[in-house]
Amino acid sequence: MRSEVASLPGSPERPNEDWVATVPSSSDGGGALVLLDGVTPPVGDDGCVHTVPWFTARLGGALTELSGSRRDMSLSEILSLAIRRTADAHRDTCDLSHVRTPQATVVLARWDGVRVEHLVLSDSVLLLEAPDGTVRAVVDDRLDRVPDEVRRSLEATDRLRNRAGGFFTAAADPAVAARAVAGTTPRAEVRALAALTDGASRWVELFGEGDWADCFGVLREEGPAGLLRRVRALEADDARVGGPRRWKLHDDATAVYAELWDR
Repeated sequence: MRSEVASLPGSPERPNEDWVATVPSSSDGGGALVLLDGVTPPVGDDGCVHTVPWFTARLGGALTELSGSRRDMSLSEILSLAIRRTADAHRDTCDLSHVRTPQATVVLARWDGVRVEHLVLSDSVLLLEAPDGTVRAVVDDRLDRVPDEVRRSLEATDRLRNRAGGFFTAAADPAVAARAVAGTTPRAEVRALAALTDGASRWVELFGEGDWADCFGVLREEGPAGLLRRVRALEADDARVGGPRRWKLHDDATAVYAELWDR
C-alpha cells in the first residue's frame, strides 16, 4: 500500500475537526483507512465539556486500533464498539443525550488479499477505482435529501438528526452503526481508493469541476494536497463574486488516497 494524506482547517482561528489515519499493510497484503469529519455545534450548545477534536481523536483512535486488530469483526461492529468506547470516556461528565453531543461523519475501508470492505455514514465520500480506471463513489445521501430551507435552521435539522426518516452521524449511540452504508468488493476489482470529507468533495459536489473519476485523476496525479489547493482556489474565486455557491468560505478539508499493491 502507498498512501498520501492532506488536511486543511477551515479557519486559522479554529482547530481542524477532521481526523484521518491509515493502517499500514500487513503480512496478508491488507490495510485500512479511517476518515472522520467532526460536526461543529453552536458554541457552548452541545451538553459536552470536551471539544469536537477531542471526540474525533477518541473515536478515530478506537476505529484505527480496531480496524487493524479485530479482523474477526465487521466494520459495522467495529464502529459500534468504537462509539461505545468513546461514549464511556465522557459519559460521567457530559450529557450524551443532547441532540448536538459531539459527533462525526465516518468513512472506513479495510482490505486484504481477498476483499475490500467499506462503510460510510453521513456526507463524507469513499471512492473505489477499478483496474480499468472506473471509479465508484460510495455515499450516504440522506443528509442531501434534507431540503435546503430545513438545513438552514438548527432546530429543524435537529429534529432529523439521528432519527428515522432523517440522517445519521456517529455520536453516542452504538446502534447507529447499523444505519451506515456498508458492503464488500472483491479485492481484484479495486486497485486504489480515496476518501474525502465534504470540504474536499466540494470540487465535485459544489463547484462541479468534474465527476468522481476526474477527481480521482487529480488525486492520482497531484495527490490529496493538490486537490485541496484546487478547492481553496475555487473558494477564493467564488468569494470574489459574492459567494453564491457556498454558505461559508472554507470548511475543514481532508483527503486520503491509497494504492493497493499486490503481495
